[in-house]
Amino acid sequence: MSLSSIPLRERPALVRKACKALGIDGFIIPRGDEYLGEYVAASSERLAWLTGFAGSAGLAVLLQDQGAVFSDGRYTVQMEEQVPHELWERRHVQLEPVSDWLAQHAQGLKIGYDPRLVSRSMLTSWLADGVDLVAVESNPVDQAWTDQPAPPGNAIVDHPLEFAGETSESKRHRLAQELSKVGQDAVVLADCTSLAWLLNIRGSDVPLTPVAHGYGILHADGKAELFAEPDRLAPGLAKALGAEVQVSPPARLEKRLDIFRGRKVRLDPVTTPVWFENTLRAAGATTVDGNDPCTLPKAIKNTVEQEGARKAHALDGIAMARFLHSVATSGTGEHETTLVDRLNATRLRATEYREQSFDAISAVGPNGAFPHYRATVGKDRVLGPDSVYLIDNGGQYPFGTTDITRTVWVGPGAPPQKVRDAFTRVLKGNISLSRVRFPSGTTGHRLDVLARAALWQVGMDYDHGTGHGIGSYLSVHEGPQNISPAYRPVALEAGMIVSNEPGYYEPGEYGIRTENLMLVRKSRYEGRKGTFLEFEILSYTPIDRALIDVSLLDDDEIDWLNTYHAEVLKRVSPQVEPEVREWLEKACLPLQR
Repeated sequence: MSLSSIPLRERPALVRKACKALGIDGFIIPRGDEYLGEYVAASSERLAWLTGFAGSAGLAVLLQDQGAVFSDGRYTVQMEEQVPHELWERRHVQLEPVSDWLAQHAQGLKIGYDPRLVSRSMLTSWLADGVDLVAVESNPVDQAWTDQPAPPGNAIVDHPLEFAGETSESKRHRLAQELSKVGQDAVVLADCTSLAWLLNIRGSDVPLTPVAHGYGILHADGKAELFAEPDRLAPGLAKALGAEVQVSPPARLEKRLDIFRGRKVRLDPVTTPVWFENTLRAAGATTVDGNDPCTLPKAIKNTVEQEGARKAHALDGIAMARFLHSVATSGTGEHETTLVDRLNATRLRATEYREQSFDAISAVGPNGAFPHYRATVGKDRVLGPDSVYLIDNGGQYPFGTTDITRTVWVGPGAPPQKVRDAFTRVLKGNISLSRVRFPSGTTGHRLDVLARAALWQVGMDYDHGTGHGIGSYLSVHEGPQNISPAYRPVALEAGMIVSNEPGYYEPGEYGIRTENLMLVRKSRYEGRKGTFLEFEILSYTPIDRALIDVSLLDDDEIDWLNTYHAEVLKRVSPQVEPEVREWLEKACLPLQR
């Protein structure tokens, strides 16, 4: 879908002209919106509009005579394909940080940024000696983008207690006690998923994540303010929010912050635009760094949310069985995008299904080597015989969010041994992480090696994390927990949901990833350190036996996989048609040495 009628190659010149009018020598354009979310509305696709790069993570720096687009290892190939080379350098943000590029190319220059689109942690990472970073009141991209879409203003709806499992009043007062204990008068909530969780509301302002745009303030007495247009509230929502939640138009936000003169306000330096810090300090408030108080309790699912996750995955298991059966029996000759449409159609057979939880990654052969590949009509590959096919997808249900990946071999020939070897080593990592028990206080960083060890033995690895958190009818990527080589000081706790998705990618040939979602739960084992934790598998979909080299599995791994497949058959087969059941029975046959 085109973001503008203005030709892509003309856009940088228009932004440069706007920068000159603002008295700045360049501008930094992050991929994000005023709420710093992963998914943004069409009106906030500034990076894609300016550079052509449509990845979900990255930024650009535009100077008067040059520019560079930055992203991570997931998107290097996508940048090469989408960004005009004559206009932009393409850079790996980890290998060449933005601060290094600025230090080399922007000495003595004034580089602007929009404080509503930038957190302090982002801003700090851009600091470079000899470069003056300047907050601007008017965004030059918005000035140049004359046919920019209007921002969304969809209905804000109630998220019922039957799905939330805890009232907003209970959540607000529970978190307010934390503010009171540390002497803070309020906290600003800029993360729309935090607002959704705290107030038990949902919306449709961005694709794939059911949130409503707005800002919030939680006071130390448990009262809250929501800054969103009052006429967006669905009938009955104002009553559901109650008298302790005040709803005001966003235009009143800046003036409202004046009430904090002489008071302490918490700001999360990662999730809050730096505009709030600047505005509060100008009003005479004291700002205090601290985590968004919703982040951790939102990640620890209550018993109602846990049961909702199980229900969502049960429906997903049925849809995936129908889809994989169709691929096995009649998938060849179809385009990657057509296969996504077919998968969505299988999910839509469940009346509770709302939408995808992210753009499905449907990748044939070499396209699977791009971990975040996105097929587009007219450019997608056709699934042919003797192909590796990777499908990474998820669904949004009012009681849960799902995410699953399967890699399958489409015959009739036998898969090459090198593919079977790589697939089996990825599977070994998935099984190893699935089976682990660990003491309370363990971070995901300490578990990551379990998913990589079998690959490392033969010099293989993958350039992404192993696991991310999952929301409850919220974002498919949710912190603060993760499983990754990158250290995060957040322990895994009972009630958290994480993905388990090791992979391997052979450029130009194929990609492999096997992903299940797992719920952290208490183990029956106790140790000298106290309680131990383990994982409950939530995803139940067959793992392709044709791609497994049994000689690489030990007896315990074979037993685990046979038990898993027996459970898949038990849970899913009664819910599907006879022809799917017949395929499922074969797909779940026990492995033999």
